[in-house]
Amino acid sequence: MSSSDDLLSALDPEQRRVAEALRGPVRVLAGAGTGKTRAITHRIAHGVATGVYAPAEVLAVTFTTRAAGEMRGRLRTLGAGGVQARTFHSAALRQLRYFWPHVHGTELPTLTESKIGLLATAARRQRIAADQALLRDLASEVEWAKVSNVHPDDYARVATARGRSVTGQDPETVGRVFGSYEEVKRGQGRMDMEDVLLLTAGILADDARVAAQVRRQYKWFVVDEFQDVSPLQSALLDLWLGGRDEICVVGDPAQTIYSFAGANASYLLDFPKKFPQATSVDLVRNYRSTPEVVAAANTLLARSSSRGVELRAQRASGPAVTYTPHPDEVAEADATASAIARLRDSGRSLAEVAVLFRINAQSEAFEEALSGRGIAYVVRGAKRFFERPEVREAVTRLRGAARSGEADDAMLETVRGTLAGMGWTPEAPTARGQTRDRWESWQALVNQATEFAATPGADLNTFVDDLDRRASEQHAPVADGVTLATFHAAKGLEWDSVFLCGLQDGTLPITYAETPAAVEEERRLLYVGMTRARVDLALSWALARNPGGRGSRKPSRFLDALLPEETRAAEPRRQRKVANCRECGRPLSTGAEKKRGRCAACPASYDEELFELLREWRRERAGEEGVPAFVVFTDATLQLIAEHKPRTADALLRISGIGQSKLDRYGEDVLAVVG
Repeated sequence: MSSSDDLLSALDPEQRRVAEALRGPVRVLAGAGTGKTRAITHRIAHGVATGVYAPAEVLAVTFTTRAAGEMRGRLRTLGAGGVQARTFHSAALRQLRYFWPHVHGTELPTLTESKIGLLATAARRQRIAADQALLRDLASEVEWAKVSNVHPDDYARVATARGRSVTGQDPETVGRVFGSYEEVKRGQGRMDMEDVLLLTAGILADDARVAAQVRRQYKWFVVDEFQDVSPLQSALLDLWLGGRDEICVVGDPAQTIYSFAGANASYLLDFPKKFPQATSVDLVRNYRSTPEVVAAANTLLARSSSRGVELRAQRASGPAVTYTPHPDEVAEADATASAIARLRDSGRSLAEVAVLFRINAQSEAFEEALSGRGIAYVVRGAKRFFERPEVREAVTRLRGAARSGEADDAMLETVRGTLAGMGWTPEAPTARGQTRDRWESWQALVNQATEFAATPGADLNTFVDDLDRRASEQHAPVADGVTLATFHAAKGLEWDSVFLCGLQDGTLPITYAETPAAVEEERRLLYVGMTRARVDLALSWALARNPGGRGSRKPSRFLDALLPEETRAAEPRRQRKVANCRECGRPLSTGAEKKRGRCAACPASYDEELFELLREWRRERAGEEGVPAFVVFTDATLQLIAEHKPRTADALLRISGIGQSKLDRYGEDVLAVVG
């Protein structure tokens, strides 16, 4: 066993204050890279070494099995191997399995690994057709409701007040599915992971003997990542304490990135209000990152509501943080891959390099760029792009369309139409979740098709061949390589070299972050990404989505205070998008002009009455075929028809956007409308 003096001498002054504060309540605000796990494990070991704690009477709680395992390993090394270090669910399930038969005289309900099957039954009972993406979104919403102590009967009211939504479903419907899910689950004698916490809390609240036994067992509590505690976890923790205050909580409000899942940083921030006698310690010495990285991270949060502790770098100086715009997303991925190749050639291990982005769908461009240079990579927290179910199905459908030979002259429109048949729409879903993630994957395929359409000789067959090539090159598994991950999946990890990519407004903050609180959470996501870097940190964004596209994107608003003066000067000022007359190009001023798309004084270059007739025909035809209207013809194509008024099939073929397949399918109808 380590001596008490040895344990304390290994700590910096702030960490030592934490370790010496053996009696609660204690709150530790621990900035990124400041050694919080070191501080709390030494605190526990110090308490054991001095006889204040009996190892079996300490319960250390965290949020992931990986973190709990790391804590147990450190405690064993420090001579406190008898301490219990568990996740909330693991600790609760252990108690529930022991006490449930004694209290209820029955077997504990069976723990279900997934809500999907039960929710599918619940949705059918409510006569709702739910695909896998919707079921996963419903599962996430049920989890949020349960950890937030929201009853099914109250869901619609609370969800509306808090701005919660499930794509395609109103709150009342979600509440009914939630209630039906609970009925189905009880009827099958099952419980879910949230029930583990709820049932444990229920036993402790209702049975004084059980509560007394648990409180005799555990007298000292340590909770890591306290900024991620949910209302349900907070309630369970209060029941474990039973009015005592022997608790040490550790967290960083600047790393609160799971509010959408029920995490509530107010428990950490308001801890001194709940325990006025609490000892508060700030860990500010950052041992992970260079001064350049730390300064950038501090600047990001300065004067924002997300500010936590101000970090103080302890490492030697390193390379400057870089901020780089790229013409498009393909160029950004290529430049990132080239930079990684240079790092590799200079001796950097690929395992010490990460590319981080906001959403999983962004990984494909980097998978392609890295594969093209023979650089191994691993995707963390998600499947590789071409292994994702929605992508595999889409490619299969496109391959079938290519073999049928129906779309040789309209590759891009066929891709859009095929994906529209799967649920893709030109506009993204407004909410987060699996439905949004699936749309992002489809949109990535649309983007690839748009880029590929500019290739000489491009048709659907060659596009599908290109998709197959990409999938083949990106398929080989690797044991070690560059990490590709979202900001969320990167939390708790670190690398020598980190590339933060796709940092344009609309992606970060994401478009559905509409409230000030949601936008601030996006800022904290960027902070988490930046503080993963030890040495090299590169931030980049793409001015356009596809090669040749209009470079109108702006860097993330979070970069305003970070960009070097020369980079900031090169960026055009942010301004509202101005609608211009399609005939003369002058700005439109009235609502009526904007609706028409032209100035009141400008005559239309096409027959507007004919255009409206064509739009009405398109609406009816799209309804018959069950596809979005643009899949039949775009507005631009209809305007050209209304301008040129073609009278023959050959004349129709000369209209941009009309190929042989479109002519065969719609030509007779269009000529009839024109005539």
